[in-house]
Amino acid sequence: MERRNLLRTAMAAPAMMAGAAMAGEPGEPTTKRFAEQRWTLDNVIRANGIDWDQPRSIYLSAPCGPEANADFAIIRARVQKMADIGPAFESTAKRREAAARAAEAQGALVTARDNFYMAAVHYGAAEWPYDDFSAAHLALHQKKRECFADYARLADHRIEAVSVPFKGKSIPAWLHLPPGYAGGRIPIIISIPGMDSFKEAAVALSNDRWLARGMGVLAIDGPGQYESPLLGVFVSMQNWIDAGPALVDWLVGRPEVDPARIGLTGTSFGSLFATIVAGNEPRIAATSVMSTCLEPGCHTIFEEASPTFKKRFMWMSNFTDEAKFDEFAKTLSWEGHAQKIARPYMVVAGQADELSPLEFTDKMFGLMSAPRLLTVYADSRHSVGGVPAANLGPFPPTLMADWMAARLAGRPFASERWFIDPSGRVAKTAFG
Repeated sequence: MERRNLLRTAMAAPAMMAGAAMAGEPGEPTTKRFAEQRWTLDNVIRANGIDWDQPRSIYLSAPCGPEANADFAIIRARVQKMADIGPAFESTAKRREAAARAAEAQGALVTARDNFYMAAVHYGAAEWPYDDFSAAHLALHQKKRECFADYARLADHRIEAVSVPFKGKSIPAWLHLPPGYAGGRIPIIISIPGMDSFKEAAVALSNDRWLARGMGVLAIDGPGQYESPLLGVFVSMQNWIDAGPALVDWLVGRPEVDPARIGLTGTSFGSLFATIVAGNEPRIAATSVMSTCLEPGCHTIFEEASPTFKKRFMWMSNFTDEAKFDEFAKTLSWEGHAQKIARPYMVVAGQADELSPLEFTDKMFGLMSAPRLLTVYADSRHSVGGVPAANLGPFPPTLMADWMAARLAGRPFASERWFIDPSGRVAKTAFG
């Protein structure tokens, strides 16, 4: 299909959401802690900035490249309370979109391409505070898709808008093929974002770690993630159990995909979702996840961390009643799923993960029989990085990409637990 036809599909998707906007329960979810601690939350943001709960300005800036550094410096300075987050990102997105359209009109297509990508990321970030189906949320989502579709039109590699059939609805995605792809079957990675991220930021603007290694990427918003709730597809254990076969069925029907080399990666809450998928879809050849959310029932992230996490996940799973959600949260677990994984599996975790204590990841690994690698970075919190172990030892995203490339090439490895100490040295212990 010609790229212009693919992009018409992408541009049509927001129009479908006029009917999907009522797919969720009426109203915006809230929690007792969020309501009672809102004043505290604003004071914490004023004292610590936009990265008070996680390094969002870092993980959103990274795929954009160095040109975006100034954008995020301005946003960090502007955000003094939670209500500032959406407007700060939206105004930056509008500036980048205007720059992109001006550059394209002048024939500066590379400049236009880069600015469309950055605009899409900023529009996506502006959506984050809206745990609802409001017109404001839908408008930001539409702008994100429009800008990303314009980026795809000018990109240095082939990008296709994807709608994977799923239970009478769909899982939205973007399919990226490596630069220079000229035909044949290649390995493909299914990329699952975290709770607060989105598929448009899954593949970097340049030197992407997967594409640079000859792998394609199917970047999804899985059940409950960003675009999917707007299409009426929410988080549930059953939806994630069923998502794997739907995604792999779609991929094996593609002429670009080697069915024997389909990998899976997930970050943060994507680590739990990817584990569930891998446990229920044996055609996944290898799985690598980072920044774990592997505590059964997710008590720590929902009850002890920033109250925004629980509020966000209630929207993702279509709950407005907190008591009902608390019962639902008890079902969120790798138990009974991780044990079924038979193919290579890797976790990159922080020793001091404040959202999912490491003890739960250790317990899971002890119950698994698959070939597996657990890599723990000394002193790192949930978002792995920013500590001497990650700076001096193996760089976490690179380690994951190299590990995945080797697994999809069929190279063997030892089942081990690695501990990277503050000097960057790696201590290895075999799983018995």
